[in-house]
Amino acid sequence: MSAPAATAAPLPEFRAVALDHVVPGGFGFGFEAKAGQHVTIVDVMGRQACDFVALNRDDHAEVLSPGHTRRQNLSLFFAVGDHLMSNRGQPMFTVVADTVGQHDSNVPACDPTRYAVDFGVPGHRNCLDNMHGALEAHGIDRLAVPEPYNFFQYGPVTVEGRMSVTDPTSRPGDHIVLKALIDVIVAVSPCPQDIIPGNGLEVGDIRIVVSDDLEGKGA
Repeated sequence: MSAPAATAAPLPEFRAVALDHVVPGGFGFGFEAKAGQHVTIVDVMGRQACDFVALNRDDHAEVLSPGHTRRQNLSLFFAVGDHLMSNRGQPMFTVVADTVGQHDSNVPACDPTRYAVDFGVPGHRNCLDNMHGALEAHGIDRLAVPEPYNFFQYGPVTVEGRMSVTDPTSRPGDHIVLKALIDVIVAVSPCPQDIIPGNGLEVGDIRIVVSDDLEGKGA
């Protein structure tokens, strides 16, 4: 694995921290955030993709939807200031800050079949099981885990419309900050892919911070 850029990205100043947790690479984690709180996802070591799904805390049938977001923004990608939309066409998050600017919303979560059939490695940890494990306590069926955003994953789309998955360009400390617009349940999985490019062939940790405010970002 070639090392990412040595210079670490500076983190924002957090105010009124409700949660600060480091998720070990290759495992899952679930948490809640209230409307108005900021959710900061930090790539601790650099070059680590993080699958991210969210549901309306009070109505689990409403989920974060990459497809509805693409339709709303008329783009395969999003930028600071854009809304991330639910499957009911309602804004769930606003993108407040982003030190990378390269994320994927086209590739589904890796699952047991991906490793067993495509790579011949049955029993490999995977994002779908990681996120389902984090959501199971809320009564979410494995088949009801939403399609993810793959934060920090670099998935360029060619002019011919073809997709690829390559190693992220994120540095240690690079992060994306989302402001929750409704009360949400979230599950994340620092992707355990260590067979093909996607994490620099070395799985790293992801830090999650939920805070009431950020320096200079408002409530």
